[in-house]
Amino acid sequence: MTDGSENASATGGVAVVIVAAGRGARAGQANGPKQYQTIGGRAVIAHTLEMFLAHPRTGRIVVAIHADDHELFRQAAGSQAERVTAIIGGPTRQESVRLGLLALKDHAPDQVLIHDAVRPFVDAELIDRTIAAIGENEGALPALPVADTLKRESAAGVVAETVSRSGLHAAQTPQGFPYGPILAAHDKAYQLGRLDFTDDAAIAEWAHIPVKLVPGSPDNVKLTWARDIAMAHQRLSSGRTHFPDIRTGNGYDVHAFEPGDHVTLCGVAIPHEKKLSGHSDADVGLHALTDALLATCGAGDIGTHFPPSDQQWKGAASRIFVEHAAKVVRERGGRIANADITLICEAPRVGPHREAMTAALSQMLGISADRISIKATTNEKLGFVGREEGIAAIATASVVFPGEVPE
Repeated sequence: MTDGSENASATGGVAVVIVAAGRGARAGQANGPKQYQTIGGRAVIAHTLEMFLAHPRTGRIVVAIHADDHELFRQAAGSQAERVTAIIGGPTRQESVRLGLLALKDHAPDQVLIHDAVRPFVDAELIDRTIAAIGENEGALPALPVADTLKRESAAGVVAETVSRSGLHAAQTPQGFPYGPILAAHDKAYQLGRLDFTDDAAIAEWAHIPVKLVPGSPDNVKLTWARDIAMAHQRLSSGRTHFPDIRTGNGYDVHAFEPGDHVTLCGVAIPHEKKLSGHSDADVGLHALTDALLATCGAGDIGTHFPPSDQQWKGAASRIFVEHAAKVVRERGGRIANADITLICEAPRVGPHREAMTAALSQMLGISADRISIKATTNEKLGFVGREEGIAAIATASVVFPGEVPE
């Protein structure tokens, strides 16, 4: 992100302030603030920036971001981040705009466009119309006539009256203004403690700056709710090749036999004349599966999370390890699609216990039984397994994560 020094000579012309400091609670926070959520393979804000950076009439661009979002912005904007000035916004949209306008003051533009980062479908024609309508002392507001019938609600929650929609418009952004007057209006509102304006046209109206209406665009929607994000992604993804983020992890484990009366495999105790030696219950199947799950999100291995030197895991049931790994995957947004375990041993027989093992794994992973495969094979009397000195296990896990595979 530049500090603006590269654009030090960019006085005059048309500058842009993009507001991106909000938290977007209505769109949900599972994948971060809505301006950084992915649509069509890229963050919302990346699409927005692209339109203004590509427009031949726009010059300096200031983006007001949240103090916690420097890295989010850098990752979302990619190489575009170096072409704009990022500043820390305020607690409200109004204050973020004021701070963005102040960031332009040393090399003041003639005109400024103020735009919401979460309107990624702004187009060049709309930008052109807005710039063309800005006067020396007059702003420009893209808007659409209200099409729906409007109702005013009473305190009792019933319709109090029908409001005439004649002359009513739904405001959009970018809103354009002569730079000096809109900065003065924002400063005056700030000094007087007027922090209740919902957009810049309202501040202009309050400051007696005429605002001309220009045709908005039905496509220039503001992404407010989670369903808006989903619909925007679907729109941008139509007709393009998808590369879903499906990851596969592998795990391998082996334990030696020692004297005992049972072995624990895939969470099920099986009577046997020996048991498996290990710090925990030595369940090779679950240990291999734990490593496979952790591998899908680069979260280390079973020893990273449950070191054998830690005495609290002595004799522990290995389902604890699998359930922890599944939790790690889900906390990172992953959905477990499939788990496959192959047990390699001469004895005991696994077949009679496969149904119980599958049921145990279904409960541990929170997935249906048809997404679980448990197989067993011998080692044809070869090696340590063939000599019945121990049991080995190989596990594979497939997990689907949000987004797509990066280019």
